[in-house]
Amino acid sequence: MSSWILLAFASAISAGMVSILGKLGVTKTPSNLATAIRTAVVLGLAWAIVAITGATAGLSNIDQPALIFLMLSGLTTGASWLMFFKALQTGGATKVVAIDRLSLVFTVLIGFTLLGESAAGIQILGLWVVSVGTVLVVYRKVELTSTGYSWLPYALGAAFFATATTVLASIGLVQIDSNLATAIRTSVVLVLVIAIVLFTGQQKALRTLDLREVVFLILSGLATGASWLFFFAALASGPVSGVVPIDKLSIVVTAIISFFIFGEKQTRWAVLGLAALVAGAGLLAFG
Repeated sequence: MSSWILLAFASAISAGMVSILGKLGVTKTPSNLATAIRTAVVLGLAWAIVAITGATAGLSNIDQPALIFLMLSGLTTGASWLMFFKALQTGGATKVVAIDRLSLVFTVLIGFTLLGESAAGIQILGLWVVSVGTVLVVYRKVELTSTGYSWLPYALGAAFFATATTVLASIGLVQIDSNLATAIRTSVVLVLVIAIVLFTGQQKALRTLDLREVVFLILSGLATGASWLFFFAALASGPVSGVVPIDKLSIVVTAIISFFIFGEKQTRWAVLGLAALVAGAGLLAFG
């Protein structure tokens, strides 16, 4: 089995824990401030790994176009995280993650059309299966105008920016150590998130933070850092259309743990949707 496949699965498991820990950390904490706390943890972890691996030597070898793409990737990552945490505050973890994973469909389509990756008929089928599976997981018998879907625009925004992140990072990773790339992108994310926290005045909530939620946010940051490192290491040696589908299987981890922690019971249609997501990801990755 190729190393990038194992790295992609490790990324999926870590990413599944991010959503659970993140939701536990935003019950009372403002979502933007929660994102800043988590990002600070990721940044410390990322630069520590860069120092340990000696990747700092690569800083002088980064050309301007690659750096620009990595910085743009950082900005889109920050936007995706902010919207994702906002969606988690009011939406069920499994449903939010299901919408966020639509970035899989968008990313693979871009990989086929813009990055020149080959598309087999079975992979096209996989895109359709993933899309249908997402609808089945998210669907509930409530009107779109009710508060039942107030989280949906934020989740869709997270998916859109996550797509841009993957594509930009894939371009920026050319001849750059994946750990160093992660650290650079995270630095940009933290600057963006802190600016938004200050603009919205959420820094005032630092005085009344719930210690328990802070711990969950720190753990979420550690899981995020691990997921990123695994993901971008896989992306550096594997195809976008293969790495991304495996990484998105984190929704299965989220759904299982959400059932036990949040009591998020899944309907028969939602279970069928999860099965479709797994099947579609398999078709995309290995078709």
